[in-house]
Amino acid sequence: MGWRYHAGLGLIGAFVLIWVSCAEITQRIFEEYKQPFALTYFGVSVMSIYFPISVFKKWICRLLNILFRKIHEDYISVRTDGILQRPETDLKSSLIDDNDIREREEGTPLVKKEKDETPLLAQSNESSSWKIAKCGLYLTPIWFAQEYFSNMALANTSVASTTVLNSMSGLFTLFFGALIGQDSVNMTKIAAVLISMAGAVMTTTGKTWVADKLISSISDTQKHSIIGDVFGLLSAVCYGLFTVVLKNSAGSGDMVDMEKLFGCIGIYSFLGFWWLAWPLSAVGIEPYFKFPSSISTWEIVIANSIFSSVISDFLWALSIVWTTPLVATLGMSLTIPIAMIADMVIHGRKYSTMYIFGCIQVFAGFTLANLSDKISRSDKELSR
Repeated sequence: MGWRYHAGLGLIGAFVLIWVSCAEITQRIFEEYKQPFALTYFGVSVMSIYFPISVFKKWICRLLNILFRKIHEDYISVRTDGILQRPETDLKSSLIDDNDIREREEGTPLVKKEKDETPLLAQSNESSSWKIAKCGLYLTPIWFAQEYFSNMALANTSVASTTVLNSMSGLFTLFFGALIGQDSVNMTKIAAVLISMAGAVMTTTGKTWVADKLISSISDTQKHSIIGDVFGLLSAVCYGLFTVVLKNSAGSGDMVDMEKLFGCIGIYSFLGFWWLAWPLSAVGIEPYFKFPSSISTWEIVIANSIFSSVISDFLWALSIVWTTPLVATLGMSLTIPIAMIADMVIHGRKYSTMYIFGCIQVFAGFTLANLSDKISRSDKELSR
């Protein structure tokens, strides 16, 4: 395991801390500005900043490539001229040297070959960009739905409950992967799914409360908690579907420009989903759309969007490329204990025994499924 793998593990840890912190901030925002759709729209639209970053990065790399190639050509040219201008005795001694002859014979054609391949390389980059644009077109609705359901869950339940249900996205990834033939199914994975589903039911029925809440408000809180749990489960389904569709359309994580893909998702969301605020308000799912009433709220919304969407998603993408999708997805379950501790410290939230055992079951089932997947991959590699 090289430095990239260990750095990827560090990125997973940073992603977990940022995600839980942003989830706590999101709940604070909802106390003054309870607009889950607006928060989702702002957050996903900010991801469009990835697109100019990706274009600028490729432009810099191309410029450096041209510069280094020019330096290499000048070096070969100067060296060739120097050999030709030497006296006859020096020329003979240099001709005896096999290394100089090999450099002259092998170096020049390599430069010409790079020039010949430049149009093909540009054509390949153009084809890749078009593929990413088409891929982002049908991934955008799934990602936007996942973000919206996650914010709706945070608006109606605790951060701990949201993270427990979001961690089940790995199991839905296995389910959708098996459905399209991308992954195999065995008894261990089926048992893991059943264990996690039972844990999800226990966390939904288990009670959580805040110490300073009145007894009369417990029933309303429980009702809101169940609604939030449903949205959290829908968020996990969308996340699992997004992962499978991404793998199926783009291959392994290192074969797609994640920055350009997320940039396309941000642009498509900004242009295509603004109108949803009115039908969601009309049917009563969302309150009537309004902008934040104070500058301080605007600042918090923008900062939270940058950290929760731009930075955390970028760390998530890099962790997949630098480690494996399996390890990165398993790392998401680390949000469960961190979120529970955060809720206990910040909000003074308390948990029933059933809720705690449900969290343990979700974590255990998810770990079992991922370990089973890792063992099956190892067996396939050994059988080759």
